[in-house]
Amino acid sequence: MSDQAIDFEVRKSELTATRAATGAVPEIGAGEVLIKVERFSLTANNITYAVFGDAMRYWDFFSDRSEGSEFGRIPVWGFGEIVASNADGVAVGSRVYGYFPMSNYRVAKAARISEHGFMDASGVRGELAPVYSQFMATTSDPLYAKDDEDQIMLFRPLFTTSFILDDWLAENDFFGAKTIILTSASSKTSLGLAHLLKKNRGDKVRVVGLTSPSNVAFVEGTNFYDEIVTYDKISDMDASVPTGIVDMAGNSSVRADVHNHFKDNLKVSSAVGGTHWDSVGGGQENLPGPAVELFFAPTHIERRMKEWGGPGFQERVAKAWGGFIPETKKWIEVIHSAGADKVKDVYLEVLGGKTPPNQAHILSLWD
Repeated sequence: MSDQAIDFEVRKSELTATRAATGAVPEIGAGEVLIKVERFSLTANNITYAVFGDAMRYWDFFSDRSEGSEFGRIPVWGFGEIVASNADGVAVGSRVYGYFPMSNYRVAKAARISEHGFMDASGVRGELAPVYSQFMATTSDPLYAKDDEDQIMLFRPLFTTSFILDDWLAENDFFGAKTIILTSASSKTSLGLAHLLKKNRGDKVRVVGLTSPSNVAFVEGTNFYDEIVTYDKISDMDASVPTGIVDMAGNSSVRADVHNHFKDNLKVSSAVGGTHWDSVGGGQENLPGPAVELFFAPTHIERRMKEWGGPGFQERVAKAWGGFIPETKKWIEVIHSAGADKVKDVYLEVLGGKTPPNQAHILSLWD
């Protein structure tokens, strides 16, 4: 066990400014566990957490060591090992998948302990979406396979969003749309949703991916979309077809182009993420067509968990996941990096949108 704790932090108001803060390994109190954060993924999804950190309280998840600071820790998804435990039912040496800070250690207050894992009841967790507080035990996780750990870190949180979007669209009969446009078509959430829509709903809707010219070949190679359109060709699409947009990019200009082209034939406009984080903007209230709705996946996940039960929800996700993951291994190159300096380099690369769509990063603050 390392004799120091390392936190990779970014300035909340200036995401390009970073620092590696070090300190003593945290002590644990009654009911708490100390988790060694082994590895985690870093994708555009995590940049979205930072961009919306204040508005959607992502900074609050791991504010225990930076309360009131201008710096914060971006949440990431990864695997950890329990290295100390004062919680009955959570054994030292057990491994969990869950939501971590960009750190090498995490203290969690274990609650609702079961064979499936436990919930983190630390700090203000009770005020935040419970989906982010669940640590899944690898021994009973229906999605877990040792050989798939990289894919789990990279795709699971995003695929869960893809799954719940597919469910939401189908539940609402696609709001009358016959075509669903996905922006940022090369993003992992869009790829997961495109796969599910084409596989499960192909007789009801066409799936069109919007992407940049440099990503066309990659997106076409996945075979997940019925059609690929570049951002500068939106006006060439058939505006008479009832259409919906699921916006992963968060680029206000692209969203406006779609609204202005389809007008009243745009049946739903859902804003999910901000992969184009530096182009997120307002000015959407006067667009023709439907109002832009923010889709907050945890709210929809929580509803389905209440209806289906936690295990029932995970079983449904696992069934959908089983058809998706083998496909990703055909086109994704996973790059592993370790140490604070490497983490900084990769973070700035991902923040700058410089990671090719066929590459993905797994990081560790353990050299």
